Amino acid sequence: MVVRTLSVPGRWLVHAYYTVVPYAPDGSGRVLTAGGDPSRGTGEVLVLSADGDVLDRFGDGPVEASFWHTGRWQTWSPDARFVYYTRGTLQRPQVVRRELATGAEAVLDGDLEGAPPGDAPLLSALLGMLHAAGAGDGVYRADASPVPFRKRDQHGLFAHDFDAGRSDLVLTVQQVLDEHPERERLLAADRDQDGGLSLMTYCVRWSPDCSRLLFYFGNHLATYSRGEPKVGYVMTARADLSDVRPAVDLSFGVPGVHWSWQPDGDRLIGYGPDPDRPDRMCLAEVRHDGTEYRKLSDHDSGGHPSASPADPDLLVTDEATPTGGAVVFLSRSTGAEVARTELPKFRGATHPGGRTPLSTDHHPVFHPSGDRVLANALPGADAVLVEVATPR
Repeated sequence: MVVRTLSVPGRWLVHAYYTVVPYAPDGSGRVLTAGGDPSRGTGEVLVLSADGDVLDRFGDGPVEASFWHTGRWQTWSPDARFVYYTRGTLQRPQVVRRELATGAEAVLDGDLEGAPPGDAPLLSALLGMLHAAGAGDGVYRADASPVPFRKRDQHGLFAHDFDAGRSDLVLTVQQVLDEHPERERLLAADRDQDGGLSLMTYCVRWSPDCSRLLFYFGNHLATYSRGEPKVGYVMTARADLSDVRPAVDLSFGVPGVHWSWQPDGDRLIGYGPDPDRPDRMCLAEVRHDGTEYRKLSDHDSGGHPSASPADPDLLVTDEATPTGGAVVFLSRSTGAEVARTELPKFRGATHPGGRTPLSTDHHPVFHPSGDRVLANALPGADAVLVEVATPR
């Protein structure tokens, strides 16, 4: 059930992602969102009060198609003193750290996929590589990549240090490939692919206590846009990037998508192969070291799942429907659906495809209290944020 709608006149709202909590970590109730103006092709970052009023706005400028999916990746610092966000282009991105009290900003070259929720390095890959491989529109554009795919020693995970004023490449794709337990199989596929595989890293996500992170290693949508064999591994590592290992294998025909951390900081949740029918997808969990993989539910939407921070039995995900979409709550113990809320997801009779102001992804994210989730919805020309009550 929708309990509140947050909207801003003349702005198309979108929170960052289902792995980025938009609620201020200081308990003030403030909400961080992005607001776009489709008529101008621009977007900004908005800080909303607990009542939904605009307290601050900044970062207004031109946007690319990715904005209508994840905004400016706006993220709170752990003490709510700063907000991080992106600007620039997918080929030449920049990360901005803004001090809210003063408006002072520091800028580094690089990208952002959400900041860590605690004391950990600000790490990111280059999202422009995902889009060069076909994210959003399914078109492969190798020349649009911020770094050529084949230069595997020049891209990977970058660490952004605003105090030192520098961004450094700290883990390369070549290193991940060289140390991968399936290295020989990957190299064979690389040789068989004309021009080689479009390997990259992407989707950095921190455990709640920031002791570990996960990231993806693979070729993302180049499977569909270029016909490459699918390579997709959910990798985990310690915060210092030691102990890098695959936790989930979604390669060479294995179905699965969208993995993130659970509140215990030990297990991941996402969509992967059904142990009983490996050609089918199911909602599953696994320990960070790749052990104890198990099915949680037959639900197979391929949406964006997460576990409640308050109720150990409650899971949430989203799914597409013929007329829109839905936020779906599931029981961990039974796998059954326990509640759902239908939401408008696109304009028109059918989904228009791509990433435009004509559609949104719900991306449900739990409030820290666990009593609600925040999701994107598109009831009209401008997208809004809705709070959906969790079932009791």
